[in-house]
Amino acid sequence: AGDGSGQPGSAAEGGGPPAPQRVLFPPTFSVSEIKNKQRRHFMFLRWKQQQRKEKLAAKKKRRKEREALGDKAPPKAIPKTIENQRVYDETTVDPNDEEVAFDEATDEFAPYFNRQTVPKILITTSDRPRGRTVRFCEQLSTVLPNSHVYYRRGLALKRIIPQCIARDFTDLIVINEDRNIPNGLLLSHLPDGPTAHFRMSSVRLRKEIKRKGKEPTEHAPEVILNNFTTRLGHSIGRMFASLFPHDPQFTGRQVATFHNQRDYIFFRFHRYIFKSEKKVGIQELGPRFTLKLRSLQKGTFDSKFGEYEWIHKRREMDTSRRKFHL
Repeated sequence: AGDGSGQPGSAAEGGGPPAPQRVLFPPTFSVSEIKNKQRRHFMFLRWKQQQRKEKLAAKKKRRKEREALGDKAPPKAIPKTIENQRVYDETTVDPNDEEVAFDEATDEFAPYFNRQTVPKILITTSDRPRGRTVRFCEQLSTVLPNSHVYYRRGLALKRIIPQCIARDFTDLIVINEDRNIPNGLLLSHLPDGPTAHFRMSSVRLRKEIKRKGKEPTEHAPEVILNNFTTRLGHSIGRMFASLFPHDPQFTGRQVATFHNQRDYIFFRFHRYIFKSEKKVGIQELGPRFTLKLRSLQKGTFDSKFGEYEWIHKRREMDTSRRKFHL
């Protein structure tokens, strides 16, 4: 056996097979073990820089190999994302499904899509709103054509809804606030519902948006609805679509976008500009906000006796990061 110095032992001297030399491995090293904060941060930055260099070198190597192979190069691998690894939902809508087409032809939004009604919207707030919520409602009314803002003071929603129906309003939007910040949106389709309750976050008014365009015009905007693929998502998408006039006025070059990503609905309002025959630029007009569906209720708003079609239950529904409902 060796003596620990890396030299062969007595067996090798006696003519027998040489004993294997002991390999001394370097001790494992972890940046987190460095006690000095500045030194630890410096070593971490060096490690990250080395990782980036290795990643860039591997990318260049793969590109050269693909150029050398030419047409024989294998297809590029599709990167794994949470979206393309989404758990299949059995309620995902097939565009050619006759049952879905029949349901949509007879649901509460059918009069709008059959052009029997014209959107007329009432925007109101929680009781005694603050300045930021009031400004948000005013800016939201410039996005939704034929909308009217009502500053609510102590009047219950159950009394507001019959008055809206009597005055031919098709939708009621209620903006709730907490600590002077808009944090909720209630959307009720009149006269028969449904009613959706959203949590609102990331609200940005026009003055808080960088490189914003000029004030929006009164033209009816185009509407873009992205990634509303399930039956629940279709209902929410149809609810948003029914807020806007049937025929957009393309001369206004304004677009309202509801983009669903991982059950978060991002709203943006843009104007596009033709820079040349081939190049098009966009300007954000604002406001912007993000919605998260909390519940969908049948009929108009009824907090005590309302029948709910869908309620978001975090502990039961959010068990997988790849499971989405819209």
